[in-house]
Amino acid sequence: MKTADVALGGILAALAVIVMLLGGVIPVATYVCPMLASMLLIPLLERMRRPACFGWFCVTAALSLILCPDRETAMVFAFLGWYPIAREHLSRLPAVPAIVCKLLVFNAAVAAMYGLLIFVFRLEALVEESKDLGLAMFAVLLIMGNVTFVLYDRLLLIFTVYYRRRAGTRRR
Repeated sequence: MKTADVALGGILAALAVIVMLLGGVIPVATYVCPMLASMLLIPLLERMRRPACFGWFCVTAALSLILCPDRETAMVFAFLGWYPIAREHLSRLPAVPAIVCKLLVFNAAVAAMYGLLIFVFRLEALVEESKDLGLAMFAVLLIMGNVTFVLYDRLLLIFTVYYRRRAGTRRR
């Protein structure tokens, strides 16, 4: 690993933590900021090996959990921020099984995260929201989450292709 790659990883980790901190300041950004922070993995995935990228994710997730005032935002990143690392393996499957596997991974991560937040950490705001939410509204939110995830997956592909063209790099 080159010194420039390590420096890039440090700068991108700091930027990801700053983006995560914005998720606590701007209420709408609870789900947007973790997506943006995880997109910062793309340059690292193109320059470094997968274990180094996973190390970057673990450090960034730990810093987000410690520093981010909004626990939900930090947990979204901790449970879904690793997806760009796994995305390449899931994308190698044929088209229909790939999207099904990606959605299964997303739904399992979201279920585990909210189960942990509501039943273990007992975040009062989420407990109240889950009580007020009807079954129909919960289904609508789940469908919207899945649609957003599919769009996010597409955005990762577009950003990766764009980065490869601009930087002229290939995965090592």
